[in-house]
Amino acid sequence: MDYKIDICEEVLITLRKIIRAIDIHSRYLVKQYGLTGPQLLVLKELLRLNETHISVIAERISLSQPTVTDILDRLETKKYIERNRSENDKRRVIVKVTDQAKKIINQVPSLLQEQFVLEFNKLQEWEQTLILSSIQRIASMMHAREIEATPVLVSGPISATEDEVNNFLKKEDGNNKKLKESPTE
Repeated sequence: MDYKIDICEEVLITLRKIIRAIDIHSRYLVKQYGLTGPQLLVLKELLRLNETHISVIAERISLSQPTVTDILDRLETKKYIERNRSENDKRRVIVKVTDQAKKIINQVPSLLQEQFVLEFNKLQEWEQTLILSSIQRIASMMHAREIEATPVLVSGPISATEDEVNNFLKKEDGNNKKLKESPTE
C-alpha cells in the first residue's frame, strides 16, 4: 500500500513541478520583457504572418477572437502593434507588429511551449502516444477533461495585463510561503 501512495505522491509532485515551471517562465517574461506569455504568442504569430486580420490570429493560436482583441488592446497601448482598416473591406481590421515590437521579439527567449514542442518532437511516436495517453488519463482522474484549455503554457488569466500577472504571482508566492510555514499534521 505504501508503494502506491509513494507513486501517487510522486505523480502529484511532478504535476506541481510542471505548474511551477510554467509559473516561473511566465514571471520571467513579465519581469524581463513586460510581456505575458499570451502577448508574446500573439506578437510572434503576427511577426510570422507579417500583417493579418484578428480572426486569423485567433484561429492560428487557438484563442477566442474577443480574447485576442483584448490582448491586442494591451499590445497597442504599449505601441507593439498597429491596427488599420482594410482598404478592401472597411469593416475588417488589419493588425501588424511595430518595429519596436520586432526588437523586443528578437530579444525574448522562446515560449515554454516552443521548447516543449522541440523536445517532444525528438521522441519516437510510441513515446509521444504514451505521454498523451498518460496525461489524458490524469486529466480524466482529476475531472478536468471538460475544462476548456488552449495550447498556451501560461498561468493566470490568458488576457491578463502585466500588473495583473504580477499581482497573481505575488499572491501565489504568499500562499506558497504560508503553506511552507504552516505546521504539518
